[in-house]
Formats: sequence, structure tokens, C-alpha cells
Amino acid sequence: MTAAGVLVDSPAPVAERGSTRMEYPRDRALHSLVEEQAARTPGAVAVEFEGRTLTYAELDRRASALADRLRAAGVGPEVRVGIFVERSPEMLVALLGTLKAGGAYLPLDPAYPAERIGYILQDAAAPVLLTQEGLSAALPELEARVLLVGDEEHAGGERAPGAQVDPESAAYVIYTSGSTGRPKGVVVPHRAVVNFLHTMRREPGLSAEDVLLAVTTLSFDIAGLELFLPLTVGARVVIASRETASDARLLAEALTQCGATVLQATPATWRLLLAGGWAGNPRLRALCGGEALDGELARRVAPLVKELWNLYGPTETTIWSTVHAVDGRGGTPPIGRPVGNTRTYLLDSALDVVPLGTEGELYIAGDGVARGYLHRPELTAERFLPEPGGAPGDRMYRTGDVARQRPDGTLEYLGRVDFQVKVRGFRIELGEIEAALAALPAVAQAVVTARRDAPGDHRLVAYLTATGELPEPAGLRAALQETLPEYMVPAAFVRLDAFPLTPNGKVDRKALPAPDAVRTLRAREYVAPRTSLESVLAWTWAEVLGTERVGMHDDFFELGGHSLSATQVLARLEVLKVKLPPRALFDAPTVERLARLILSNEEIPGRTEMIAGILKKVKGMSGEERREALQARHAAGGET
Repeated sequence: MTAAGVLVDSPAPVAERGSTRMEYPRDRALHSLVEEQAARTPGAVAVEFEGRTLTYAELDRRASALADRLRAAGVGPEVRVGIFVERSPEMLVALLGTLKAGGAYLPLDPAYPAERIGYILQDAAAPVLLTQEGLSAALPELEARVLLVGDEEHAGGERAPGAQVDPESAAYVIYTSGSTGRPKGVVVPHRAVVNFLHTMRREPGLSAEDVLLAVTTLSFDIAGLELFLPLTVGARVVIASRETASDARLLAEALTQCGATVLQATPATWRLLLAGGWAGNPRLRALCGGEALDGELARRVAPLVKELWNLYGPTETTIWSTVHAVDGRGGTPPIGRPVGNTRTYLLDSALDVVPLGTEGELYIAGDGVARGYLHRPELTAERFLPEPGGAPGDRMYRTGDVARQRPDGTLEYLGRVDFQVKVRGFRIELGEIEAALAALPAVAQAVVTARRDAPGDHRLVAYLTATGELPEPAGLRAALQETLPEYMVPAAFVRLDAFPLTPNGKVDRKALPAPDAVRTLRAREYVAPRTSLESVLAWTWAEVLGTERVGMHDDFFELGGHSLSATQVLARLEVLKVKLPPRALFDAPTVERLARLILSNEEIPGRTEMIAGILKKVKGMSGEERREALQARHAAGGET
């Protein structure tokens, strides 16, 4: 690389380029921005959740009271505090209380396996854990001191402002998937978050008149935009429950009921909404990120909203590093240009700048770069390199992403240089799943890939060789769920006698067969549906999952189903006058059980009419006729 370095959005050296420079309060802490807003608009609603609200003054008071308790427990700068709470106003109280005490918050998803929670707390050396009474029983044995959020709810009196912390002190530590089989913690300082929030105010933009519906789990770093950005400008945060965030109909209703003007979500969630029949909102600013936004999805979403923005950025450079306004025309949208005080480079393997239009590995420098990995100095040195031409101490992060610069100066994402993937927005190191599989009895070797065998269907598939009889898929899934979060458990398992190899003896991942091209591991032998109702359910599942046939005992999720495809099934059944509760497929995951639920559950609205309707619709229809009827119904927007 040249001594000066070159920005990808210009052939000019870094020292001569100031297009992303912007002023922001470099000496401030994250929580102080919220405190200032609370002083400006104390009576305005800051947080809303299922009918409950907290004003800015109430939120600040409760967070300050919690900070007092945390200080008494020894929390201060560089002390990590585990946050193990459900989505609620208490979640924000816990975050702000930790920051006000001077500590760094460590988010832990209540859906994580106990073993993973225990590992993260131990690796982070967190001496204090904040939780709620209903969750404490789910915790593993801990050395950390456990405090309950909510005890400060009725605390009165004036509270002192939050602790004065160095802008370089840690604001949070978020654990991401690790290629060695264990997750790793990314340490993000206050300065990086403050810079990020100030640049996001400007573009995509947020004001006091906005209402943001927050849907992202706290353990995913992009939740930082949803929870903190509104609180720095006087806007309102509406927290969606876990159930609402994963159900298309509930999410669409929440968007309407709360009057949301901003929604940040992954492409999987936008597909979820569309599959559920969401008609859009001309007042909504749609932010899309977490994984690649393809042209087909952009063309469908853009006409339904006021604005559509494509966002890109790894956890190591503080949430989003580039942004782009998408018009929905053309092919795959670019990931855009760098946000404020951010510099991007495209380099080859020798760290030289690649020519314009040529693909290279993307490096990111600037004020958003994290401190590094907690307790991993060697990995930090490997991924965070000195920035050529920068000031002493300036570093750039090696993303592992391949990109190129378009003629208009925007960046286009092309893929990865390693085995890291994004599935439904979650960052996953395939090596961590492979290590968990290899540790299971009878598994000789495991290779995991992320496949796109159908548009919008990005799923994990595990390929296994064995030394003996492998467990059924349910057994494999249950074993993996003891150590891995649900989003890292493969959707399908394929047994092979041997893996295809490249000429140099490595596994040829590109030659691994599609799950439907070989016999995947299945819990039971195929049993044909017996009734018209079971037949139409099996046909619908096969259509959505892209499989040749579905038996009455096959498990929807073992066949590769997930929350998005479950919503698609429910939407297609609704065309045939079958209205099912959002959790129907989770409660009844086989054709036999779902048919029984439809026939027997008195809580399903219009049960008699629904059964009569479905049987009338499918009687005498061939599979092709059913498919044509369904397509005609969608095209007409009404009855066929």
C-alpha cells in the first residue's frame, strides 16, 4: 500500500481528503447525551412498551438510581456488567444505569443456552449481572453478583449526573461468533458510539418528531441505533416484544398502532413483513442492514415506504460504517459511502490499493474503530492494523469482506474472503458450528455452509461423515442447542460417505450437494397424508420449503423451516380461508399435528368455516391446479 493510503471514494490521498470529516462532542460519554436530552424535554415520552411509558425524566431518574446501586457494588470504568433482561423499559434502564455508573454493558440474550451465557460472563470477567426476577432461574451458576432491575422504580429524589468517563473507556462489549469454536468480545468505546450517533442524526436522519419501533435483540450491536439514537434527539422508542418482532402480522399491527416513522431491520425481517401481506407505510423510513440487500427485495420494499436505506458495517467498527439511499431500481444496491469520520480502503493481499472497479478486501478506519477483542491481543493485532498515512495510533479494521468501487464512487459488496456468513442478520463463523458438531459422538467430520437454494431463503446446512450411527435430526439439534444459540443451529443435516475434495486435498465446499439432491437425515420414514386437509398442508409446506414431498410426520423445522418460511405457510393457508395463530407451526410442527390443531382447537377463529372452505377449495384439484389458483388469488388480491 502507498505510504499515504487512498480512500476508495477518491483517488486523492487520505491527508488531502476531508469529505467524511464532521464535528461531534469527542470529549463526551454516551449517557451524557441522553442526560442532556432529558434536561431539554423531561416530560416527553422516551420509551413505550405494551401500554407502559417512561418520560425522559422518569427514565433518567430510574437509571441514576440504578447507577447508585451499581457503584455501591463496585462498578466503575472498565467494569463489565452483564445485562440479562427481556425486552422492556427495564432493558433501557439497565443499559443507561450501567453507563451512568461508569461501567460497560455486556448484553446477554435470554434465548441463549445457559452454557453460552456462562462462558461469556466468565470470559468477560463481569463481576455484576443485572436481570429480572422471572429470568434468574434460567441463569447458570455464577460467581457474579446478581442485581434485579426494577428495585429502583420507586426511588425518589434528585440524582447526580452519570459518572465522568474517558471517551476511550468501554461503553459496551458485544460477543460475536468465533472461528475457533468460542465467541469473542468486541470492546467499543464511548467515543466511537458518540461519533456514530451524531453522523446517523444527519443521514439517514432522525428528529424529535420521529417514532422508532425497536425490534432487534440487544445482543446484536445494531440495537444500539434503535435504543440510543432516538434518546439523543428527543424522539420516542417503542420496544417490540420478542414475539411481535418475529411475527409478520403482529409486527405490521405494531407499526400501525404506534405510528412508527422509522424501522431498522434485517432483510429477513423485511421479507417476513412482505410474506405476511404488509401493505407498506408512506411515512416510514426503512433501514435495512445486517446482511446483503438484494435487488429483488429492494424493488419490493422501496415503493412501499418513504425512504429505503441500505446500511453496512461490522461490529468492530461500531454498528454502521457506510450508508446508501436506495431507489429500488436496477440490480443489487451498493452499500454506499462512509459515514462521518470514517475512511474506507480496498486493498489486495499485499495491502496495496486496487485499481478502480477491481475487487479488493475492505478495510475501515476512523473514529468508529473499536478497541479490539477482549483478552485476545494476538487476534486484535491480526485484524486491527496501523492505518498507513494516519496519525500515530490510528488503525484500520480488516473486515474480511470483498468489495469494489463503482464509477459513481459507491461501494459494492461482493462476498467474503473466509467462512464467516450472515444468516437472517446474524454474524456466524461456520467454524464455531463445525467445532460443536465434531464434538458430538459418531460425528467424524463436519462441514457447514450457508446456502441460497431459493430466493430469500438463506439457511445453514451441515454435512457430516460418521464413525457409526448418527442421531436423528432432532437429537442433533437438541445437542447443538445446549451450546449454540438457535440461529446457529443448521436447518438441515446431510450425511455423506466422504466429502468432495479440491486438487490440493481441501474440502470442496462448492461441490457439496444441495440438501434435496441427496437423502437428508430425517427423523422418520415418509408417510403419505391421509386426508384432504393433510394433503393441502403437505403441499403448502413443500411449495414453501422447495422440497419434493412432505410426509405427515415430517417436522417443519427439521425440513429447513424457520420463522420467515412459517409466515409464508400461514399466509398461503390464509388464501384458502385457513387463519391460524402466529405460533401454530411452532406448537404443531408436523402435518398431522397441524391438521389436528385446525380440527380441534376452538380458539381458532371460524374453525368450521375454515375447514369447509379448505376442503371445498382443494376437492378435485391437482397440484398444478392448486398452484395456479393460489397464484391467481395473489395476483387479483381477492378470491379466486
